[in-house]
Amino acid sequence: MTKSSATPPAWHHVEAHDMFPERDHDDTARFNFIASMNKYLAQTLGEGNQLAYEKRVLPALQKELHREPQSRHEIRAAMNRDPFHSFWSAAKRNTMEQRQQMSRAMVLPQAEKLAKKAEGILASTSALELDPDLDIPAYIASVDHHCMPGSYHTELIPNDVSAGANYDSGIFATTGGAMGALSDMAGRAVVDWLTTNYPDFAPKRILDIGCTIGHTLVPIAQAFPDAEVIGVDVAAPVLRYAAARAVSLGADNVTFIQANGEDLSRFEDASFDLVYSSMFLHETSNSAMQKIMNEVSRVLAPGGLTLHLEQPSYTDDMPLYEQFIRDWDAHNNNEPFWTRLHDINIGDIIQKAGFEADNQFVTQVASAGKLDGPEDHGRGAAWHTYGAWKGA
Repeated sequence: MTKSSATPPAWHHVEAHDMFPERDHDDTARFNFIASMNKYLAQTLGEGNQLAYEKRVLPALQKELHREPQSRHEIRAAMNRDPFHSFWSAAKRNTMEQRQQMSRAMVLPQAEKLAKKAEGILASTSALELDPDLDIPAYIASVDHHCMPGSYHTELIPNDVSAGANYDSGIFATTGGAMGALSDMAGRAVVDWLTTNYPDFAPKRILDIGCTIGHTLVPIAQAFPDAEVIGVDVAAPVLRYAAARAVSLGADNVTFIQANGEDLSRFEDASFDLVYSSMFLHETSNSAMQKIMNEVSRVLAPGGLTLHLEQPSYTDDMPLYEQFIRDWDAHNNNEPFWTRLHDINIGDIIQKAGFEADNQFVTQVASAGKLDGPEDHGRGAAWHTYGAWKGA
């Protein structure tokens, strides 16, 4: 393990594959600032939140309620009145808004150039299938996810890829470089976990639901080069970028398809050996989640595996303060389904989809390159993972 540094890797360490947007010295300096600020807020100043809670907020709340706090919601209301937490929270939100605007300021002037580049890369491949008639679900269309204007599905120009370029250029800064030069550590973690625990598992057909730019899918595709690998998402701009990105990285066994995970009817029953998602479930509504799991169960072959990388549910043994701090994104980072996801029993949803309880498991999937250091509550290179094997 590499000891965590106070300074994240410099943004120029992002791997500049053929689809990566052009940047100059000033772009690099801005992203380095935001990456350092994110890490400083999460780790150094983040510790002050717990001190504020223990030294000021909790004693005052106990006095006010004449009892111990009973929910994270009570803690949040009290913490939002604390000057330190209010400052920290405003700064953290501001860094996300700055990160989005910096990416857009860099990407949008070259949007047409990037679109043409993607067209050129994809001209001789069948790596992309779009559905112009696909309806964007209301739970996606109504939210500017992660403070990105128009979210990831909005098209600004014909054959737009700018949303994908925005995501690719900014996620390194958002995570403080913790996901590696290609921000692909979730995919590499899945590969590490599979090869360590199930070395004989050799899926021939793999599906990633909610694949975005394919950053977690490409390392899995490269680990199983004989497999047919498919990523689905509802957002055309990120899929165009994802397909061109994958080709430029040499992943020639991947196809990106515009589809809604609630309706995978284009795929036959029992046609995949591995179906997974990475930090996707918290982006979907709870009603949609059951439909998605039902489809996962339908398309997964007997003996197949489904994995869903997420963050842990708010169980009774998780301290209320930790629940509160993990819940920050739900209230401050345009993640409206985050809090509800962590209140439900995902195992129940998986079981209702047809997976027997004895075939389910919950585990930690972490990359071999995970940095040591304080928990970053969702932005570190380790994931709480819900999985199940399909019975015969």
